[in-house]
Amino acid sequence: MLNIGHKFIKNYKSFPILHGYFNISNSRTFCESKLTTKQRRANNIVAVPNDFTCDGKQFLKDGWTNVTSKILDKVSRKLHRVKDHPLELIKTRVEEYFNNTYRTRNGRGPLFTCLDNITPVVTVEQNFDSLTTAKDHVSRSRNDNYYLDANHLLRAHTSAHEVELVKSGLNSFLFTGDVYRRDEIDSTHYPIFHQMEGVRVFTKQELFSGWTESDLLSVELMENGGRTKHKQDSHTLPAVQQISLNLKSTLEGVVRHLFGEDTKARWVDCYFPFTHPSYELEIYWKGDWVEVLGCGIMEQGVLRNAGVPDKVGWAFGLGLERLAMILFEIPDIRLFWSEDPRFLEQFKAPPNGDKLYRHISYTPFSRMSPLTNDISFWLPSASTNNNIVTIDNDSGKPASIYNANDFYDLVREVGGDLVESVKLIDEYINRYTNRCSHCYRIVFRHMERTLTHSEVNEIRDELEFQLEEKLGVDVRWQKAKRRKR
Repeated sequence: MLNIGHKFIKNYKSFPILHGYFNISNSRTFCESKLTTKQRRANNIVAVPNDFTCDGKQFLKDGWTNVTSKILDKVSRKLHRVKDHPLELIKTRVEEYFNNTYRTRNGRGPLFTCLDNITPVVTVEQNFDSLTTAKDHVSRSRNDNYYLDANHLLRAHTSAHEVELVKSGLNSFLFTGDVYRRDEIDSTHYPIFHQMEGVRVFTKQELFSGWTESDLLSVELMENGGRTKHKQDSHTLPAVQQISLNLKSTLEGVVRHLFGEDTKARWVDCYFPFTHPSYELEIYWKGDWVEVLGCGIMEQGVLRNAGVPDKVGWAFGLGLERLAMILFEIPDIRLFWSEDPRFLEQFKAPPNGDKLYRHISYTPFSRMSPLTNDISFWLPSASTNNNIVTIDNDSGKPASIYNANDFYDLVREVGGDLVESVKLIDEYINRYTNRCSHCYRIVFRHMERTLTHSEVNEIRDELEFQLEEKLGVDVRWQKAKRRKR
């Protein structure tokens, strides 16, 4: 029997979930638990040791370290280099287009250099400073990035290598790699994904190739003008027009190569931090406009950092997972990490078959039912825009600031790829105590077999314990459950 205020409820299993008062999992009573507190501690998630290795490099944990063991375990996977993997197919198709379409002036080799094996371990200077990111910019936050220590992190974008590659003498290149960002949990978001970066840098003669000498005398790349929504302060309008024309024609060719010659495409003005002006390319696909890549004219400050202040250039970035999910009709981003042959063999070329350009449409090999579990907890203090201040128990002062991404990361650590999605379904503020409570709905679904309620309940039990231990929240009804033990 439950005592809720002044009401007594006998059949509490069938009582509706009212987040403002209490939260009960559909698959068990609120007093039931598979693990004791002692067993939970023994079954704790693997912590990153003080001295750890990432991609062959040694690191010592410090106050900035927030990378998790599950992320470190996946660094070596490099899906974009796995033969016949769908991400490798997309990468190869794009590289093949550039290699066949753009040749050096003498025609003896490809114009674009293709790279795909640069370590994802980068410095803060590479990931932010080289790209002229302000020291106080929010993109540097631990809430959004996986830091190894104060000076190193797992790259958040392939743009982290633009400056070093241009400095090395490359004027045209494609670079593909794995990137890492702390993010929400659903079928299209994963903390590791794969990008392809394309860069082309021009001299005045290269950009205006085909122009007569007299025409070249009348045009310049640079000027001391004002920055507008159409151009940077150091670029002339003719240079911007010529760069944009070259960029857009190049990428429209890529899209037609991937999706078909009759594919409708349109350009949308947008904002990216390392290019200006910037654009997104959308295609009309199965009755809707879908964004497939972003691009723009490189910020001149980035080129100055690369040692080529007298050149101009464009850059684009595309997500391999996004393209593969559209092109191959893959419904869940977790599938890319599956090692089940029923998934991987669908992308393997038949003997003497066309590996690159045959039509592939993913066929689900498993339709497992999901299991849903709700979890609610009191935040340590008031929350604003998902930023929560934890209070030090000894001093009573704010100890640290963490983001909802801390919760998502912990869910991933405990539940791994069994978690299909996590969604905030209710936010409740107690008007007497002014405490704020969040209720999340977690959907579990194994990609290859049926999950049991007991498996999910064990994960939930472990998650509740870890939430209180690591994030300082107060899980609803947790104290009542511990008293019953």
